[in-house]
Amino acid sequence: MEFGVVLQTDPPAWRVVELAKRAETLGFNYGWTFDSHVLWQEPYVIYSQMLSATNRMVVGPMVTNPGTRDWTVTASLFATLNDMFGNRTVCGIGRGDSAMRVIGQKPRSLATLREAMRVIKDLAEGRKTLYNDTQQHFPWAEESELKVLMAAYGPKALHLCGSQSDGFILQLADPAIAEWTIAAVRRAAEEADRDPDSLYICVAAPAYVGDNIEHQREQCRWFGGMVGNHVADLVARYGDQGVGVPQALTDYIAGREGYDYSGHGKAGHDHTDFVPDEIIDRFCLLGDEDSHLARLHELESLGVDQFAIYLMHDQKDETLTAYGQRIIPAMSA
Repeated sequence: MEFGVVLQTDPPAWRVVELAKRAETLGFNYGWTFDSHVLWQEPYVIYSQMLSATNRMVVGPMVTNPGTRDWTVTASLFATLNDMFGNRTVCGIGRGDSAMRVIGQKPRSLATLREAMRVIKDLAEGRKTLYNDTQQHFPWAEESELKVLMAAYGPKALHLCGSQSDGFILQLADPAIAEWTIAAVRRAAEEADRDPDSLYICVAAPAYVGDNIEHQREQCRWFGGMVGNHVADLVARYGDQGVGVPQALTDYIAGREGYDYSGHGKAGHDHTDFVPDEIIDRFCLLGDEDSHLARLHELESLGVDQFAIYLMHDQKDETLTAYGQRIIPAMSA
């Protein structure tokens, strides 16, 4: 199993670069960031510095979307970074949540996402492609390689992910939901005559190593609120008893009353009070190192290729150290 770290591009930007550099020395393979250009600083500027400060780390957004940038711009960003640093980028993408809603727009449709993934990957890998009824091509990008991983929860999104993308991002670490979603993605790949084993599976969730479970829960309760935004979209589409959507993913948002994006991904905001302790324990990795290892082994047995830590709490350095010095070596062993 590979490991990644997910950072918010809060100022100062150099702190993000320092955390990425330290994570690489501790054995992390991927450096991800949020991509909400109004809430935080512009990530693509910071990626160039993250890549320059590291030697092998792969960097990219978790996740970008088809709406805030022209697709050709997004593709050119990745292809340029690959040319500069040697194919060390990855594109995590979804319909859009905070980046779109903060500027007064709705998440893009799955049909739009489908086209965006095709255009971005084709252009970023130097292939000719159709865009707005015109043929586009980056002739200087023929050596570029870009994995496009799609974030998804619902049945239709999971089907698109398995039928077109290079891999799947699940933004929660509940083994039961991971098993259900991974199976759906692989089934869609088979139906599309693709090799399901070729899909790269990434699970991303907060991880906090320590003994004070109550404090850890309060530091990570924000994550249940973030996931709740996507679950609310599912309930609106399928109903709370929607076909193909497990109740384990929908029941907990019954008490949800809106969402304040000014506290997106931050501990201590009361708009996430509706999230019960049980959900935090299931969605996140909390407790001592043995508890983390047990969950990681369970996820690995389900076919997860990477676990990426959302590092938004008050023990960033301590959690990185615990993973780098003990947990990652134990998983490798």
